[in-house]
Amino acid sequence: MRVDVLVVDDEVDICLQVAGILEDEGYTVASAENADAALEIVRSKRPKVVILDVWLERSRLDGLELLNEIRREDPEIVILMMSGHADIEIAVRAIREGAYNFIEKPFAADRLVISVSRAHEAAELRQQISELKAANRREWPLIGASAAMSSLRAQIEKLSRVNSRILIQGPSGSGKEVIARSVHAASDRADAPFVAINCAGIRPDNMEAMLFGEQSADGTLIQGMLGNADGGVVLLDEIADMPLETQAKMLRVIQEQSFTPVGASHPVSVDIRVMACSARDLQKMVREGFFREDLYFRLNVVPVSAPALSERVEDIPALVEYFVNSAVSSGQVKRRLSSGALSALQAHSWPGNVRQLRNVIEWLLIMAPGGPDDEIGVDALPPDILGQDPNALLDERREELMDISLKDAREAFERSYLAAQMKRFGGNVSKTAKAVGMERSALHRKLRSLSLGEGNEP
Repeated sequence: MRVDVLVVDDEVDICLQVAGILEDEGYTVASAENADAALEIVRSKRPKVVILDVWLERSRLDGLELLNEIRREDPEIVILMMSGHADIEIAVRAIREGAYNFIEKPFAADRLVISVSRAHEAAELRQQISELKAANRREWPLIGASAAMSSLRAQIEKLSRVNSRILIQGPSGSGKEVIARSVHAASDRADAPFVAINCAGIRPDNMEAMLFGEQSADGTLIQGMLGNADGGVVLLDEIADMPLETQAKMLRVIQEQSFTPVGASHPVSVDIRVMACSARDLQKMVREGFFREDLYFRLNVVPVSAPALSERVEDIPALVEYFVNSAVSSGQVKRRLSSGALSALQAHSWPGNVRQLRNVIEWLLIMAPGGPDDEIGVDALPPDILGQDPNALLDERREELMDISLKDAREAFERSYLAAQMKRFGGNVSKTAKAVGMERSALHRKLRSLSLGEGNEP
């Protein structure tokens, strides 16, 4: 189990005193009397903070040597040095070598608690930055070979070479954050933080503290999300939910690359690239007075449109394969979907877009009957998907078909069936003809006779 604080001192009484004070504050504390015992705890318990005495008698390493050893073992651990008044010069040297701060002996309990609290916050911030960098290194693939995705990839390639602000708009679940991360991953800021801020998930009365940080009465500055993004990218997700007052301050951040933390008197300078996302019509919100026009134009330097899944249904098989493999890497058993099931998925309207498709695939891998070697068929699909299966079109229209001739019923079914298949393949006549077992020229004629157009190819 990980501990919060490790106390390293060759005086047992000091270890006990410090541990007692910190445990009363709710910290989990371990102690060590020499370097070897301390390193063993560092490796097994991974403390967030180490309180380390400058001098360690009867130890293989002294305090400064152990400081460097711990930093090599885990750079994210925050180290506080303990020193007597005569050792201040050594403590300052320790700070130059990577210690966070020092505590002067003899110490008062309240000062110890404040020092450890600040060190603990610094440790959590280091961990967050490490996680952000790890997330930046993840692949954020844009799945699919449709015309919409090919156009989007070309746009991302251009955007990755500049530092312009981007406004990504599109329906919920269409992958707006994936687009933003793809731009970032291909840019020269790829190794810097990418901080995604969900404006809809932050209480309005807490938004400015979360964004800009906050300075407490004793002068302690708690870093905000914009500060964490310094040097990298901040994504303002669902920017439409940002309060108007905060919008005005965000405009200044964009214009001046600076902001003032809540409770502070001096501004903080940053270097951040700003991207924003919205599923709502921001131009309409500007007209209605719910979104600042000047902020809209500042954000909308390069508009990017995230296509709805219904606009690229030919990408669904590739997306299904990707989501299946992703679920398998998380412990699910790999299953295959039948061609009929894929057809039904491609015929669905997908109001929840790619996010909804991912959830359906995860549901199928858990709930579909059969074993790993059995295909997942049409009958295993959720009812809302099954309702748009092309193979079920005749059943859906049974009552309507009762009152018309066989010729008209056949024509009605062919129109519905071919419309669904053309939608499935994004209007590509060649692919549709192959799927339904017709010659391409014959399908062209059939589409014209049914007043369905001729697809998107000659």
